[in-house]
Amino acid sequence: MPQMSAFAWQEGYSAFSVSKSQESAVRAYVAGQHEHHEKEDFKSELLQLLRLHGIEFDERYVFE
Repeated sequence: MPQMSAFAWQEGYSAFSVSKSQESAVRAYVAGQHEHHEKEDFKSELLQLLRLHGIEFDERYVFE
């Protein structure tokens, strides 16, 4: 069984909307995100999502 890290609130947040047709895929992602983030960290994934959706950002300020 993997070790759990200590609980902590994150300092920032991002919000993305999802269509009803993708609800089951999002639920599956959330249920497996612990394992997912062992392969790809949150920062890399967020930057990839921002780029994929054409969202302009300055990387210097994304993780202040």
